[in-house]
Amino acid sequence: MFRDYSEIRDFIKKEGITTVDLKYTDLNGKMRHLTLPAAEFTEKIVREGEGFDASSTSGLKSVESGDMVIIPDMDTGFLDPFWETPTLSFLCRIADAETKEFFHMDPRGVSYRAQEYMEKSGIADESLWGPEFEFYLLTSLYYKNAENGAAYFMGTGENNWDVMENQPDYAMAGSIKITDKDGYHAHPPVDLYFKVREEMVQLIRQCGYRIRYHHHEVAAASQHEIEVQPIGLGKVGDMGQVIKYIIKMVARRHGLHATFMPKPLYNRAGSGMHFHQFLKKKGRNIFFEKGSYADLSETALYYIGGILKHGRAITAFLNPSTNSYKRLVPGFEAPTALVFSKGNRSAAIRIPKNFTSEEDKRMEYRPGDATCNIYLATSAMLMAGLDGIKKRIDPRQADMGPYEENLEHMPKNKLKKIIHVPGSLPEALEALKKDMDFLLQGDVFNREIIDSYIRLKEKESLEIRNRPHPKEVDLYFNC
Repeated sequence: MFRDYSEIRDFIKKEGITTVDLKYTDLNGKMRHLTLPAAEFTEKIVREGEGFDASSTSGLKSVESGDMVIIPDMDTGFLDPFWETPTLSFLCRIADAETKEFFHMDPRGVSYRAQEYMEKSGIADESLWGPEFEFYLLTSLYYKNAENGAAYFMGTGENNWDVMENQPDYAMAGSIKITDKDGYHAHPPVDLYFKVREEMVQLIRQCGYRIRYHHHEVAAASQHEIEVQPIGLGKVGDMGQVIKYIIKMVARRHGLHATFMPKPLYNRAGSGMHFHQFLKKKGRNIFFEKGSYADLSETALYYIGGILKHGRAITAFLNPSTNSYKRLVPGFEAPTALVFSKGNRSAAIRIPKNFTSEEDKRMEYRPGDATCNIYLATSAMLMAGLDGIKKRIDPRQADMGPYEENLEHMPKNKLKKIIHVPGSLPEALEALKKDMDFLLQGDVFNREIIDSYIRLKEKESLEIRNRPHPKEVDLYFNC
């Protein structure tokens, strides 16, 4: 948005900006922020950053050396629509307080290094990414975790589990209900929150990101999707953070709760984050070759082979929550098989049939979900794909496809030959420990960031494992 500080200064004066908000991302993928009066936002801050204690931020640094700075990226500036005072927001890179160099533990920096590594490899000069944002909108949320009890409740007007009060625009909730599993592309009036979704989309567009479409998703219990047009690796992480921020804030504005949990509701469709992706070199899509299988080039097949070969390891970044593995189960179009296919939604990699031109040819990696740190997730996929190209890993010669049949209906003797994504977070972390060398190429990732990430996720897993579950009371209290 801005090229230099003088443009920022002029914008602040013209728009009457009173506040500047600096946003950055921790290792878990959570957005954090630091807020300044606009009068204190100087050229020095743009150049040298504002200090913060990284040791207090999830997974970033030890207490012994916690001083870091966040340096605003001028190109990411946007007028924040959710503050009562006129506020200009920036996404920031985390830098060393002394050298001002990219902090090696900054997730945003990983994607920058991945881009540089790809360019230096000579394979491609651009990678394009189009994530799909699936989420639920809920009218009420209650949860409790104590030593003597645990419970949660989620309500949604669309399923008549909870009728919204004091919301006259949504008064039809108590009388109109979407039939179970009939939510896909539901039309108003049963698509109760289409206006809320449209508001989200318009604000996303105002921030400079292109939307492909939005719609109601499969689950009757108010599941939604917003899909974007592909964008470069250096921007996709920023876009993901801004879009999640907008979705959550617009929902709150309407008295709703937006959640990207992969499986918030039992026996309902889970929410994923499918990643459309392809590579370009000198403006040409190098994934396209007319007349081959699905019009995929040899380069594209090797890229697919790399992702499938390292699929179990990258699951630690693509599906980094214990809840992720409650979505990756049979019966809900869960893409758990590490194979590729043309249009088969039960495969980890799908080659969408509707993208037939050279300009649009792509692959779609389907297991991921939005609990991921999008900077790390996209970088890990790219590194796996590039490794496949370098090593000429052909998925057709490794029983990784193409499989056109529904894998859930495949005979057991054939299914045994197929490798699947891990079945739990600990299993995914173990896979990462055994297969991380491809991530360390070009110092894109480093051992410290991977080890810190693993420790962070092992701690999360332990917190869930050690807690009694309400269903266990049902099963075992009277044993």
